Amino acid sequence: MDSEQRQQALALILQALPDLDWTLQAPKVKRLSRDFHWFSPVLKRQLEDKQADAVVRPRSEEELRLLVKACVQHQLPLILRGGATGNYGQLVPLEGGILVDMTGFNQVCELGNGVVRAQAGIRLAEIETLTRPTGWELRCMPSTYRLASLGGLYGGGFGGIGSINYGPLGAPGNVLSVKVMTMEAEPRILQVPAPQALLLHHAYGSNGIVLEVALALAPVHQWIERLDVFDDFTDALDYANAFARSPGLAKRQLALFAAPIPSYFSHLNGRYQASQHAVISVIAQESEGFCAHLLEKYRGQSALRQPADEAREANASLMEYCWNHTTLHALKVDSSLTYLQTAFNHTCYRQQIIDMAALFGDEVISHIEFLRDNDGNITASGLQLVRYSTEERLNEIMTTFRDNDVKINNPHVYHIEDGKQGEIKPDVVSVKKCLDPEGLLNPGKLRGWAERDNLVLDKDPLLLIIK
Repeated sequence: MDSEQRQQALALILQALPDLDWTLQAPKVKRLSRDFHWFSPVLKRQLEDKQADAVVRPRSEEELRLLVKACVQHQLPLILRGGATGNYGQLVPLEGGILVDMTGFNQVCELGNGVVRAQAGIRLAEIETLTRPTGWELRCMPSTYRLASLGGLYGGGFGGIGSINYGPLGAPGNVLSVKVMTMEAEPRILQVPAPQALLLHHAYGSNGIVLEVALALAPVHQWIERLDVFDDFTDALDYANAFARSPGLAKRQLALFAAPIPSYFSHLNGRYQASQHAVISVIAQESEGFCAHLLEKYRGQSALRQPADEAREANASLMEYCWNHTTLHALKVDSSLTYLQTAFNHTCYRQQIIDMAALFGDEVISHIEFLRDNDGNITASGLQLVRYSTEERLNEIMTTFRDNDVKINNPHVYHIEDGKQGEIKPDVVSVKKCLDPEGLLNPGKLRGWAERDNLVLDKDPLLLIIK
């Protein structure tokens, strides 16, 4: 469908649904058609001229149902938008269409003993505002929790704060179920339990419209945020590793930053020298007493300590210097930087971290997040900063990591399979064929959709329960 045909289809939908909350001004539509893909100079170039034809913010499932029905009737693409904090260009429409702002779906539907079910557009911080007084908190959330939506975390998130205990969001037991609307002429509402629900996880809204997500929660602790500094990188690594591998220390977050990354934390760098390496941790108050022994053993110093609750209220949480917030802080200082996403081998991650740091020197700067993998192993993932020169050199760097048995989750591509999924997954394509038979959701992002006729697809991949 070319631009003129899309405009004709849009005009008919606007005529049929004039009471919806539309945004049609081109500059605002373009702004809303953006996420943080500009972290990648490659994606920034590839997606620069892409945007939606209109934006709409449904206020109810009925409004969304009418919109879906109209889009299917007129064959107009539909793309979902949450808090727009993703880094992969997944909400940037490749083929125009209507961008659906899901933030009107912002209610907690059910809060029980260790379980929450909420609408996809609610911000993660708002969920914790309601759950923490009852003694529960999110098991896993990104550093962008103030803005990120639940649907965005489910559709595009991996791990985050809490993953040191509970692994990534997709680890068994974290997601309990999802509620989905199909992209059909007569849209259906489906309840999809785990583990089938995870077939829509990390698919960026390309194979179903997620309305609600049910999550298991974690018990609340009185958390203390710490920033500790070291003159030697290996000392910092060994401190963080000992911290991570001490099962009796209750913790929520643990990250290592090689110099000069701490110097990019402009609000904090008066507390330490630019040449020092840093570890940010979030530890339970009852466990913090052990930090002094570890710091002494690994020749570290305390640079900052603060109660997490007070820090969050003051918008000064150290959690917002971790995960991909680190990249954002660095880019504010040096716009020539970009980043990688790496997954180390749980059996030898310490040596891999040391080897890669030695191999690349200042060209690739270590930012390491400690977490559990899907099998419960303590391991490490990297969000290394890269001094960008050319796309060819960036690809060479990623190839070198792969050659050293370090997995790359490529953040410089917009095809889903070329990033974290790593391969065409027939079951993910099967879900799209089941829920989006016309291929109108986020078209162009799921490479397997173009290969569907050559794949062996499950006719009923979700064991669906129709509401």
